Amino acid sequence: MLEDRQPLAGPPILKPSKPRILQYELVGGWTLLVGGTDADNDYLSTQLAKPNDWWFHADGVPGSHVILRARADAEPGRDTLRQAAAVAAYHSKARNAGTTGVHCTRARYVKKPRGVKTGTVQVAQGSTLRVRPDVSGATRVATSIAVDQDADK
Repeated sequence: MLEDRQPLAGPPILKPSKPRILQYELVGGWTLLVGGTDADNDYLSTQLAKPNDWWFHADGVPGSHVILRARADAEPGRDTLRQAAAVAAYHSKARNAGTTGVHCTRARYVKKPRGVKTGTVQVAQGSTLRVRPDVSGATRVATSIAVDQDADK
């Protein structure tokens, strides 16, 4: 006689979740990508970002990694870099601060050392911009496009 066997109970198998990358558009057609979690920050900074993209993160507080997509036809002006920095400050624990520092560098200078926790990176060089946390200069757009851009890397 055959018995009906039930699978042994064990820990649930977790499927990797799709990265939650927020996308904004700045004046002038510049695209910003924003990580939603530590794992999303890792994906954004180590896999999705291209070497000439600009990378931003609020100084000294937890927050999202923000990528300003580089364009072949133009370099971002100071106002564009400051807008991107303001979005990075907004997506951090410094959101309610008057002004805060935001690290700004090219993505090529951002590396993930072995053995560090998810979302932690090391920045080799760059500058710090003082900005007010603000997303009013950015327009939120659909996010599926941002993740799909990894295909042309």
